Amino acid sequence: MPTLPKVMICGNPRWAHDEINALFNGIAEVIVDDAPNRAEFFARFEPGGPYEGTVAVYRRNISAARIGIYDKVLVGGLPSSVKWIAHNGAGYDLVDVHACKEKGLAPLSDIIRPDTQATDTLTSIGILVSNTPGAVDDGTATTALYLIISCFRHFSWGERSLHAGTWKNPISSALTHDPTGRTIGILGLGGIGLRLAHLVHAFPMRVLYYSRNRNPEAPDWCEYVGSMDELCERSDVLSIHVPLREDTRNLVGEMQIRKMKRGSIVVNTARGKVLDEEAVIRALEDGHLASAGLDVFPDEPNINPRLLEFPQNVLLPHVGTRTQDTERKMEVRAMTNLRDFLTTGIGKDLVPELR
Repeated sequence: MPTLPKVMICGNPRWAHDEINALFNGIAEVIVDDAPNRAEFFARFEPGGPYEGTVAVYRRNISAARIGIYDKVLVGGLPSSVKWIAHNGAGYDLVDVHACKEKGLAPLSDIIRPDTQATDTLTSIGILVSNTPGAVDDGTATTALYLIISCFRHFSWGERSLHAGTWKNPISSALTHDPTGRTIGILGLGGIGLRLAHLVHAFPMRVLYYSRNRNPEAPDWCEYVGSMDELCERSDVLSIHVPLREDTRNLVGEMQIRKMKRGSIVVNTARGKVLDEEAVIRALEDGHLASAGLDVFPDEPNINPRLLEFPQNVLLPHVGTRTQDTERKMEVRAMTNLRDFLTTGIGKDLVPELR
């Protein structure tokens, strides 16, 4: 009987324990990484070590507290046996995909089980990386919906006022609005953006979007605009849904914010570094932006204290996917990518940079 390949769990899942057993039973030996630091993590891959022969890794962000993010140094230190990293998350900026791409190539036949039928898509690989698109759509879109509603209506400010014993005294109808009939601009109509579009259409809000390409799944009432400038100019609220890459850092900056209507709202549930935080603060100070709804920040968990000076802002501690339902879907999808890699040679959710 052939030896089963090793799959590493790097950051224990919260919910999908039974699913892991079902996915890998008879296919792989599942090992759990509990190395206390990066040096020990590397040492355990040495010949005779408990991690020797690992071919694929499930990565959860919580592992960064022990071994750090999967940066160029960590990826470079992985043994040649590792050929797949299944990142648990839609955003994958904590994995250096370029370093993964640069790793030495090895034939697929050296990695997957000989009794499986590998796809012809790949014949040799470095380290491939998958994420979990789709699994996060509902959790993140409903978070964006809450931020939009609360920014328009000042609900978060009202709740804080109630707790402070000042009832609704600070809340002024001169500064609050209904979402109905307003225009939302969705920057990035992927799975999350499209889910949000359907949610806000129920008010209804007018939905505009801009992406690198038109989304063929967009309904007729979802209007594609030809540029990000046009999106900003026409929107009452701009909701950001793009991944963090080098070309998207500060994608929404001073110029884009100033093209928005005076008194408009910006919402970010993507990554903090996609939005120029200093430009947002300046626009809040001079009233060009009415408020900001943020679930993500550039230097988490540290928050720029100047954002707290505007009580109309709605600020959340990156809880967009913090539900049992979404976390379970993410875990299962990441693990399924590993299972598919072992059985067919390729997972479904390969990140765009490595396709």
